[in-house]
Amino acid sequence: MSGLMTHAWVDASAGIAGDMVLGALLDAGAALAAVESAVEAVAPGAVSLHLEQVQRAGLRATKVHVELRSADQPDRRWRRLHRSLEAADLPERVRGRALQVFRRLAEVEADAHGVEVDEVHFHEVGAWDSVADVVGCCAALADLGVETLTGGAVELGSGRVRTAHGLLPVPVPAVLELSRGWRVRGGDRDGELATPTGMALLTTLAERCEPLPPMRVATVGVGAGSRDDAARANVVRVVLGERQPAVPPETAPSGAGVPERQAMVVLEANVDDLDPRVWPSVLAELMAAGAADAWLVPILMKKGRPAHTLRVLARPGEVDELREKLFGLTSTIGVRESEVQRTALARSVHRVPVQGHDVAVKVSALGGRVVTVTPEFDDVAVVASAEGLPVRRALDLARAAAEAAGLVPGAPV
Repeated sequence: MSGLMTHAWVDASAGIAGDMVLGALLDAGAALAAVESAVEAVAPGAVSLHLEQVQRAGLRATKVHVELRSADQPDRRWRRLHRSLEAADLPERVRGRALQVFRRLAEVEADAHGVEVDEVHFHEVGAWDSVADVVGCCAALADLGVETLTGGAVELGSGRVRTAHGLLPVPVPAVLELSRGWRVRGGDRDGELATPTGMALLTTLAERCEPLPPMRVATVGVGAGSRDDAARANVVRVVLGERQPAVPPETAPSGAGVPERQAMVVLEANVDDLDPRVWPSVLAELMAAGAADAWLVPILMKKGRPAHTLRVLARPGEVDELREKLFGLTSTIGVRESEVQRTALARSVHRVPVQGHDVAVKVSALGGRVVTVTPEFDDVAVVASAEGLPVRRALDLARAAAEAAGLVPGAPV
């Protein structure tokens, strides 16, 4: 199947574990033989894989059972596992991804327990079944031809869980550390919904956290966890296909007339120490960098200080760049982010002649009829300056030209 898929998006809204991701990738079409071959290269004779079709809250899914052939477990220190991965007969892409995942796990465990990375004793994470999960997922991604990976927000769970270190709060320290920079939720369900292995696979191999991006979907895989919760399907879904560029609403075909529901992200920050004369350039640069919108809200902060909340509406694929811009253009030291849904009318751009100049006119439509007609202000200002007219007069002329072209509310598109 190699080469057919290029992008994978992981839905971990019900939690995530290594065997759930592996089950989803196998369910999506990864060859079991390719996965077994990679696992055998790292852990010869140690495990076998068995697939079972199950239901989770009424949803069909693939459950991967990793069966130990021997009661013997490996030395669970990172340095030993590192040598095993380096020596294994694996494709370089599979070896590299697996090393990245386990190295990240070693780093967070070392930080949590105050030991050197090479001396990390993985406990649950270093057992053969977790090696099978990580190496198997990396092999499955390669077999599916996945080049890039992103994922959505992760449900972590709550309560406490018994581990080799004793009773720990959920999320456990390793999961919290692996969650840095990712959108997560604690949820209202007791139990560990995200394991260190699952979080390491997602946050190490994925480029970013984002809602489902524009894609030409080829297939969807569903992987089951062990628990069957009647209230919510305990599954991970993987959506595979060709990623598509986001199309700005202004370029939508004029005859569409169908509102588009879009996943967006709002970035915001409170700023009380920026020269007010700078704000217009900040907004202009954010818009030029790809923001769907940017605006200021006057606020009053502690001790009566006047300030502004800067808000930026961003498409998921542009969040990282706009966040960096926001930090660079303002004095803020923190940015809040929240996922929103925007319903946008179909829009198109027409050009009409005004006093010998071309003026762009934005037209929105709903149900095959024009809703709004708005001349582009910058173009109108050019007409006003060139012809020595008041701006309001140039606006009137632009509206009249649009009407002459049949661009009026209620007209068919």
